[in-house]
Amino acid sequence: MTTGTTKVGGRVGIVGTGHRARGFSWVCYTLELVEGSTSTSSLIGADTNLKANLYTTAVSERKDTSQIVALCDLNTERMAVHNRMLKDLGMPEAKTYLAADFAKMLAEEKLDVLVVTTVDATHDLYIVPAVEAGIRVLTEKPMTTDVAKCQRILNAVKETNGSVQVLFNYRYNPVHWKVEEVIASGKIGNVKSVHFEWLLDTVHGADYFRRWHRYKDRSGGLMVHKSSHHFDLVNFWINAKPKEVFGMGQLAFYGDKNGKKSGWARDYYRARGSEAASTDPFAIHLEDEPSLKALYADAEELDGYHRDMNVFADDITIEDDMSVLVRYNTGATMTYHLTAYSPWEGYRVMFNGDQGRLELEVVESSKRTPVPKGGAADGITHGEKELPNSGNTHITVQSLWGDRENIPFETGVGGHGGGDEAMLDQIFGPRPGHEASKTAVERLSANEIDGALAMAVGLAANESFKTGNLVKIDELLGVTL
Repeated sequence: MTTGTTKVGGRVGIVGTGHRARGFSWVCYTLELVEGSTSTSSLIGADTNLKANLYTTAVSERKDTSQIVALCDLNTERMAVHNRMLKDLGMPEAKTYLAADFAKMLAEEKLDVLVVTTVDATHDLYIVPAVEAGIRVLTEKPMTTDVAKCQRILNAVKETNGSVQVLFNYRYNPVHWKVEEVIASGKIGNVKSVHFEWLLDTVHGADYFRRWHRYKDRSGGLMVHKSSHHFDLVNFWINAKPKEVFGMGQLAFYGDKNGKKSGWARDYYRARGSEAASTDPFAIHLEDEPSLKALYADAEELDGYHRDMNVFADDITIEDDMSVLVRYNTGATMTYHLTAYSPWEGYRVMFNGDQGRLELEVVESSKRTPVPKGGAADGITHGEKELPNSGNTHITVQSLWGDRENIPFETGVGGHGGGDEAMLDQIFGPRPGHEASKTAVERLSANEIDGALAMAVGLAANESFKTGNLVKIDELLGVTL
């Protein structure tokens, strides 16, 4: 079967934020149904940022069914960047709306699909009105960042019978399809425990500490913003719901005190214009990468957002080293660890079943080298393309009393191991002249319940970090999902 069921198209809107340190700016795109198309949709994205680029390009490549017709943001320069992108792709420019006119945009544009890619803490502000207006919503993960906002979204969907899809692109990675397929086949029996280690390197991991994600009130911390990807994968792989969580987390590497102790700290606020940053291997130089320059360096005077802050500053409120223990409704348990300052990037997952063991190892990048100021910064932002020094991927299964065997699998091309393109095929249909990605796996599309369960593990972990207690997810959310 193909990777999805109901395709979307038509009038697409993207609402987004201009990612600034002390405030928000909003961007929205709207897509117009092309004559003759049988479905309508609208997308809303959280900002005209690099993530929004993915959807701008994807929709434009499928212009037979959809067209971006509107943008909404406080930052007019970022909207202009996306309109130039549309023009370069042979598409008409989209109508632009200021943030205060978001409701007006919903009323005027008659959206079919809204794509939300704003600062995580603001997702509910766009999801709920869109659902109430009968618009299908596609939202970046995490679905939101706290219990009250999660309940607001769940209630809106229930009351309106609306549609929210959380864009967990890692589900669509062909390697991850194969893991789910093998486990579902019963080859290792009933899963009893999972061990999951994810390593972010000193380029990708550091990037969360340069931008607004470093403030927990905006991102929920890496447990919510990043690890919701991983928690969703485990829910998906073992077809289970998390029930109890215990965790320990700390800011162990980044931040002012840690940087001074390790000797990595440099004395500057942000990299642009700083001599100290020119020799800092952890700095990012916006003007060396065209898309970063256009979206951030050239637009920052309009909203004050600095995309290149010092990772060893004293105002960081998220953790970079986290350990979590989870129990599921099936009785299975998971031990999970996230490190955001590793020399290499990738992950290892082990599943222990009553008939055997499955192991997955993915080396996304075996090492990273610093990009000096004035150097070629292409690929410095994660997810746009395969990482440099990419390593190998292995899936092995060993039955009890048996030999270890290598499991063959397909590999994807592009961001997130091919997950981005497969996800876009599922949502919008394949690009003209291309076949949709195919898999025997069902359940690839994640709804609002899946989004809530993934973020709930992170929220429970954050609560456990604070209290030192085991946290029951049903009690935390106030509802049984």
